[in-house]
Amino acid sequence: MSWVGYVARVLLTFMFWSSGVAKLLDMDAGVAEMRHFGLEPAILFYWATVVVVLGSSLLVILDRWTWLGAGALAVFTLLTIPIAHGFWSMEESFRTIEFHVAMEHVTVVGGLLVAIYASAIRKKGAQS
Repeated sequence: MSWVGYVARVLLTFMFWSSGVAKLLDMDAGVAEMRHFGLEPAILFYWATVVVVLGSSLLVILDRWTWLGAGALAVFTLLTIPIAHGFWSMEESFRTIEFHVAMEHVTVVGGLLVAIYASAIRKKGAQS
């Protein structure tokens, strides 16, 4: 059943690697997204984002240095909350919508932490 773990890691990281691929396919839109959120120099943030989401996703999917890949994705996800989902400064109904998006991000971080834990447990069991 090792394929289940592989599929789970692909699905867990889907929102990250699909975003990275989309940014690579439309660089102008990716750079515009960085500018929209006030991230300058936009091209630097664009490339940093692409490298982090694709590289970290690959580490998790391959179950190599999972702690680093999932940890980087967790930090990235938490940083998107104040940058892109500042519900505390919005008017209703956007406030409620963005609050729920932020809470979904926190849940994704929990899933990434579970991936780190599961990888460590699996590797510890393989050593025994």
